[in-house]
Amino acid sequence: MEVEFVATVAVIAPDPAESRRLYMDTLGLPLESAGGDYFHSEQIAGTKSFGIWPLSQAAEACFGSEEWPSHRPVPQLSIEFDVADAGAVQSAAEELAAAGYELLHPARQEPWGQTVARVLSPEGAIVGISYVPDFH
Repeated sequence: MEVEFVATVAVIAPDPAESRRLYMDTLGLPLESAGGDYFHSEQIAGTKSFGIWPLSQAAEACFGSEEWPSHRPVPQLSIEFDVADAGAVQSAAEELAAAGYELLHPARQEPWGQTVARVLSPEGAIVGISYVPDFH
């Protein structure tokens, strides 16, 4: 696989309001709601997007349930690496699986246009291989 850039970085927040207090109120990051408790910005230099991703939404995105499975480490971070196109996400997912990594979910297109597949890293981070059309 050929990663082009880091697309997104998001802290996984069990208490989104408390995380917003640090990142928005104290650090002054210009995060805006993307719906519900998910706040992000594409205006912070060094990344295409930085966000506060509620744990319940991360669980929903990976497993289709608002509860994170008790048999898996609870993630504290999500990082997504963007590839050249949506087809490259599928190839990357196959490469990850062949290397012995269990996919949290297969490559799929999200309603906002992003194509993504995710694994859980040895450190407990959600690692996505994605293609976000708006970032290209």
